[in-house]
Amino acid sequence: MDASSLAGPAFLFCPADRPDRFEKAARAADVVIIDLEDAVAPERRVEARHHVLDAHLDPDTTVIRVNPCGTAEHERDVAALLESPYRTLMLAKTSSADEVRSLARFDVLALCETPEGVMAVEEIAACPNAVGLMWGAEDLVAAMGGYSSRRDDGTYRDVARFARARTLLAARARRLIALDAVFLNFEDLEGLRAEASDAAAMGFTATACVHPSQTAVVRAAYRPTPAQLAWAREVAEAADVEGGVGRVGGAMIDGPVVTQARQILRRGGE
Repeated sequence: MDASSLAGPAFLFCPADRPDRFEKAARAADVVIIDLEDAVAPERRVEARHHVLDAHLDPDTTVIRVNPCGTAEHERDVAALLESPYRTLMLAKTSSADEVRSLARFDVLALCETPEGVMAVEEIAACPNAVGLMWGAEDLVAAMGGYSSRRDDGTYRDVARFARARTLLAARARRLIALDAVFLNFEDLEGLRAEASDAAAMGFTATACVHPSQTAVVRAAYRPTPAQLAWAREVAEAADVEGGVGRVGGAMIDGPVVTQARQILRRGGE
């Protein structure tokens, strides 16, 4: 899996100890993340690994989240997955490039959710087997001794916004998948819509989901609106005619604006 073969913008976490949900999650999402870490109680992880090995999911659209490096559970996860067809791992709490390089037999989507990981995103992104970066707000804030990543109005606090931007820049500088963090309140679909729309506008390639009800909202948020498509067509047409700087709707258009317009058209399938 790499950024160019990403099937779509909705990634969905699914607990590895719930094989009854695997196929449903795979149908609902563009990419399913089978989770051997936080979603599985420690006493159920042996059973969960067996469920992963017994599953018949498409390896091209399946990511397995493994436990952090330096833990016994991580070693057990990797040993089991070497016997599986799955070759894309999400490494929980990635803190260094060395951790990603230690998984050289796999493609790695690095989950940078600790202070060490966020500060090392550029080095992590440069690893040959890194295919993407994700950031995580809640583990990051907890690791710093905090207790809330968001303000009362639901917007991220500055340190979370910094981590989000840093991860996005590092991923896109290397043309990797840039995966935005989960929106935990799965009943607040309007809040998710606003956050996913912001992610798409800034260049994220996907948003992670925690509930199947979120995937359709994320897909819609990443899809350009009719107004955006109309503007992009007008800009692209003007650029084709004028071949340089021009005007559309009273505003100047130049190279970067034309590039943005063409990216909107690509997102819309045009």
